[in-house]
Amino acid sequence: MDLQSGNLYWPTTVSSPPSYPRLENDISCDVLIIGAGSSGAQCANILIEQGLSVVVVDKRKAGEGSTSSNTALIQYSGEKSFVSLSRSFGEETAARHLKLCEQAINDIERVCLQLPIDPNFIRRDSLYYASSKEDLPELNEELVLLRKYRFKADLWDAARISALYPFRKEAALYYYDDAEMNPLKFVYGLLEKVQSQGGLIYEHTEITGRRFEQDYALFYTKEKREIRARHVIIAAGYEDSDFKTEKNATLASSYAVITKPVADLSGWHKRTLIWETARPYVYMRTTPDNRVIIGGMDKDTSYARTRDSKILASKDKLLKAFNTLFPDIPAEPEYYLGAFYGGTHDGLPIIGQYEKYPHCYFLMAYGDNGTVYNGVLAKIIAEKILNGSNPDLDIYLQSRPLVPR
Repeated sequence: MDLQSGNLYWPTTVSSPPSYPRLENDISCDVLIIGAGSSGAQCANILIEQGLSVVVVDKRKAGEGSTSSNTALIQYSGEKSFVSLSRSFGEETAARHLKLCEQAINDIERVCLQLPIDPNFIRRDSLYYASSKEDLPELNEELVLLRKYRFKADLWDAARISALYPFRKEAALYYYDDAEMNPLKFVYGLLEKVQSQGGLIYEHTEITGRRFEQDYALFYTKEKREIRARHVIIAAGYEDSDFKTEKNATLASSYAVITKPVADLSGWHKRTLIWETARPYVYMRTTPDNRVIIGGMDKDTSYARTRDSKILASKDKLLKAFNTLFPDIPAEPEYYLGAFYGGTHDGLPIIGQYEKYPHCYFLMAYGDNGTVYNGVLAKIIAEKILNGSNPDLDIYLQSRPLVPR
């Protein structure tokens, strides 16, 4: 799958990326992980710490899938609101999902401190503003639920927003203690840590066949090598469909611009993450080298050629949206891209367990908080492998009832 096009920023931030060999011999392990991106790396890190033998394979170089175009706004609240998730799944389930996301952010921060490559994890607050007056009731309703379950958020009025930012909005939810990071450094750091603890990582190793026995699975590479594993985690991102099509999954296209370094960001209150109630929405963040990342302008297309034909126009629209909010910050584009973006019809990520894939778990962290969802699902799958169960598994299984479209 042609996951992204354009010129990518994150690879330029790593001067000497790690490299791993191609699998050249048959091998056996406790857990085979297919995919060396965020989901695979987070799974490998948890399982290797528990003493299991872990093998990670990727058909590309590690981190060259969707990780390289991930804009890495690290938040517990997503595109589908707390209120909306409550209507679909019930208030308690929605609250538990958000609590798991909140814990995943804490776990990611803890792990980042242990990595040999610094992922530049920085805590940031988030400003989620009303795109129009009609969205004000939505923000008020959201705040009621957030406070009921003791999430740290406030509702800001127009006066407070305009006192701290160079723009005026009628209202905004202000979330505390979200974060930003470099997603590619995070994956490289995790893989290097896993390897240092005995994990085996192989690049340019494409899986092309499989066979299942009662107590183990056999997966075969393009070069006819055999991997025998007691458990398999398919963490191939949006390319999970190469193995199994999931009816709850959706695929669209999204766009991003990364500017040249900006001399003065003092007019951007605390360099918060910024996004809005409009759908599709535009979001913004900064980087450690004082660039601005502007993303969004999602399009309902899963065709790479159509996606790519809109990159330049989307770049201009994203810059215009930024200049409307921050007219005094010069935003000169240096990198811009279009990438596939996965979601689900019902708004929650998915752990897939299918009868035709015994011993296998599909980790589908689809949605706008992919890095965080990866952390949530990786922890659940790891506990299921280690202990045979996890109390939160049913929230994310593909067998949960679908919401009528």
